[in-house]
Amino acid sequence: MRLAPEVAEAKACGAPVVALESTIIAHGFPWPDNLELAREMEDAVRAAGAAPATIAILDGEVRIGLAPAEMERLAGGGVAKCALGDVAAAIAAARDGATTVSATAHLARRAGIDVFATGGIGGVHPRTGDDAPDISADLPALGRTCVLIVASGAKSILDLPATLEVLETEGVALAGYGTDIFPAFHTADSGLALRHRVDSPAEAAALLRAQRRVEAPSAVLIANPPPAEFAIARERLDGWIARAGAEAAAAGVSGAGLTPWLLRRLDTLSEGETTRINRALAIANARLGAEIAAAFAAA
Repeated sequence: MRLAPEVAEAKACGAPVVALESTIIAHGFPWPDNLELAREMEDAVRAAGAAPATIAILDGEVRIGLAPAEMERLAGGGVAKCALGDVAAAIAAARDGATTVSATAHLARRAGIDVFATGGIGGVHPRTGDDAPDISADLPALGRTCVLIVASGAKSILDLPATLEVLETEGVALAGYGTDIFPAFHTADSGLALRHRVDSPAEAAALLRAQRRVEAPSAVLIANPPPAEFAIARERLDGWIARAGAEAAAAGVSGAGLTPWLLRRLDTLSEGETTRINRALAIANARLGAEIAAAFAAA
């Protein structure tokens, strides 16, 4: 594991650090939008007073923070997506890997980073026929990784009630940021109520401190609604999701390829609205993550 100089310096002096995933660079957006977004997320973290630590695997080595050339290398394509179960294989084979939520959360905790910001977590995919439930590796990882994660809920294409059930089972401390409703990535309103909320970075930081004091093994998930000026009305979004889901089923798309396929189709159906909000919420979450990390470090 190698820490970038900016990250190592911040940790040495007790300054706040925010982990960022690298899948959003390698798989979330096309070139060169992906590189631009990665830079904007890091800039948002710095502007809020923290050091960004984008996490990836390069040549089999875990990198906690990336140099500009390393960021470009990931954005250029051809990098495998690495959930937590793929990390060891990438290291053993000296390959490159872009880390998902599950891998990033684990590696951030190992590096002593308390806060991680991302767009949205994975969850439970809707059942199709008699197929076994498809549950993202993110959910069990959050059940055993005590970091604070800022995300705009779970992606709207998922089975959100089932996702909330698994988060509860895993003991994840879930709170809305300024909201009592679970956000659904592209929309602020999933229609699903939350039991807990926080209304400031200091309150979110206090939640992580309490989770650590009781020695809970699970994460704190701060569900930050997407920026209001970009958020999509739930009714419009539901129509696009239903259409995209039916098309995916007709085309036989399933498994790991389903989520990126659906997100690309939603971008087309919405004439780019879903991609614009994806970008805006990723930057907003990076900024909030930095504010929470600063509050946690100051206590």
